Amino acid sequence: MNLDLLFENLTSPALLFFILGILAVQLKSDLEIPAQSSKFISLYLLFAIGFKGGQELAHSSFTIEILWSIVFGIFISIAIPIYTFFILKKKLGVDNAGAIAASYGSVSAVTFVTAVTFLELQKLTFNGHMVAIMAMMEAPAIIIGVMLISWFKKNNTIKLSHIVKHSFTNGSVFLIIGSLIIGMLASDNQANGIKPFTTDLFKGFLVIFLLDMGMTSGKKLGDFIKNGWFTTVFAILIPIINGCIVAYTSQFVTSEIGDRFIFAILAASASYIAVPAAMKIAVPKANPGLYLPMALAVTFPFNITLGFPLYFGIIMS
Repeated sequence: MNLDLLFENLTSPALLFFILGILAVQLKSDLEIPAQSSKFISLYLLFAIGFKGGQELAHSSFTIEILWSIVFGIFISIAIPIYTFFILKKKLGVDNAGAIAASYGSVSAVTFVTAVTFLELQKLTFNGHMVAIMAMMEAPAIIIGVMLISWFKKNNTIKLSHIVKHSFTNGSVFLIIGSLIIGMLASDNQANGIKPFTTDLFKGFLVIFLLDMGMTSGKKLGDFIKNGWFTTVFAILIPIINGCIVAYTSQFVTSEIGDRFIFAILAASASYIAVPAAMKIAVPKANPGLYLPMALAVTFPFNITLGFPLYFGIIMS
């Protein structure tokens, strides 16, 4: 691992604000970001990423590489929940195994947004179709997780059509897909009219959002540690395995460094927005005290501290 790259990542304002949020909770500070403000910022980040991705997509022609990238992304989101389910099932039971597997097969939009900032620090870009691929990777993992639970519990009461609809109408997925389409349809002149909002303010909003995420993670960290070593090791080891494998194998799909890094991050991340919302409806017996802190309090901070430079180092080697 490149130590200069690791140091640069560990001293980035985005990460330091995340750590500041954790410290605020641990030191019992009264620092607080209003819930409505936090929701607005998260919506803004998804909108900005989707719109800029749509603009990039509008300037690129559909190629066989884009097609293979879509297939590769969907394959990742199907393969990860299948193999992780069987690792988890014996230890945590079918319901929890399915929910956690879906979380790790799905993606984290916030990790994606932070990864974009990491690429900008390296003066690298990624293609707009990666935003579409990210959005498309949400639903397959959720569907596979629910199907595995239904199969092993012989439960036919869960309607997959309802889960598919919820996966695509979930607020974060719906907004990023909608923004992507609008970005594709907007002309360059129209896009430039809102560029100060979609581009210039992005990093500032990101660090405030990560401050809030740090506080949220800090509140969940204590309860999660009580669940023992297995879930902690899983929440660190599985992202390393997924991220490293995809960082290497992505070279057979695309030669673009930025796209390969995004693929690795999507494979290594875990959903703590779309999946919990879906599992609350589909699998109410699954314990959110497991899959939510695993994704948010362990995997997310690991990825943005050590994961990013690790996967990037594999791609550049």
